[in-house]
Amino acid sequence: MPIDLEIAPKKKRSAGERRREPVVCPAVERREAERMAAVAKALGDPVRLQLVDVLRKHAGQVCVCELVPLFELSQPTVSHHLKVLREAGIVGCERRGLWAYYYVNPDALAELSQWLNA
Repeated sequence: MPIDLEIAPKKKRSAGERRREPVVCPAVERREAERMAAVAKALGDPVRLQLVDVLRKHAGQVCVCELVPLFELSQPTVSHHLKVLREAGIVGCERRGLWAYYYVNPDALAELSQWLNA
């Protein structure tokens, strides 16, 4: 037996009529939201999330040559993922000769973490 629902027609506002005040407003300013979104987007890839996990668990800096064997990816692909993380400010890099050593920036995830825990 079909249910007969009647949908109330939308009320049109007159040209000068104000909208209702919003019930809730975002607590995050636009610039903060953009920064946190960039971090979240960078972490949105499973390989990048695993790279950050390895780097944060390691006390010092890790050479890219030590990271490549952990993944079934080529060195250029791992380097690309690290570049995305660097651009988002999540990891830092120090060059020593031919090799690049990566580390997690200590405060990189603080803003996102504080917001998620609020």
